Amino acid sequence: MSTPTLSPAPHPPLAFAPQAVLFDMDGLMIESERALLGCWRQAAQELELALDDALWLSMVGLSDRICHELLRERLVEDRVQALLQRCQQLYDAQVEAGLPLKPGVLELLALLRERGVPRAVVTSTRRPRALQKLGLCGLLPHFDAVVAGGDVERPKPAPDGYLLAAHTLGAAPARCVVLEDSAPGVRAALAAGMTPIQVPDLVPPDATVRALGHRIVDSLLAARRLIEPALAG
Repeated sequence: MSTPTLSPAPHPPLAFAPQAVLFDMDGLMIESERALLGCWRQAAQELELALDDALWLSMVGLSDRICHELLRERLVEDRVQALLQRCQQLYDAQVEAGLPLKPGVLELLALLRERGVPRAVVTSTRRPRALQKLGLCGLLPHFDAVVAGGDVERPKPAPDGYLLAAHTLGAAPARCVVLEDSAPGVRAALAAGMTPIQVPDLVPPDATVRALGHRIVDSLLAARRLIEPALAG
């Protein structure tokens, strides 16, 4: 499955200098969604479960708890547990082998560090796994804070994670830029009163998501072009 191709967005650069930039992790900075999709497919095939890609794609950006609930709507509990266990084994091997970074992420992080803009990760992934991924990919030293799954009561699309990150960095929510690939993440950012820039990965934004009126670009390189002019001052 290829990355969604979007026409260049006619979005103006940011109208304010951000006090912080908050990053999602999977599918935005790390090329992990495709790896996980492959693990789901392989695990389902090995267990002879008839589950299509639409189910996996509907889970993008959601917490583990919600994803497991979606599986339980399709499968009995012992099959859910077998699927989760096998998928976890396959994905562990992928993570340990190293997952590639998305183009432009290191350049954007370097720019923000150079300009003194605080940076945080806000992810639905549980903290041990999030820190493992960020560490193995070499991203962890680039961030001032990590808000992970379990750090807040309500996951995305609730705003709790982004609000906690802003508070941790001492930034006003209205002066925070959020970089996200998924619709739940964009909704979380908007609910927090922040400015999201969406860089879609496996799931292109549908009409409902586009109607939210936020910026949508095709890469982190394009996101940088929106952010950098606001840092000039």
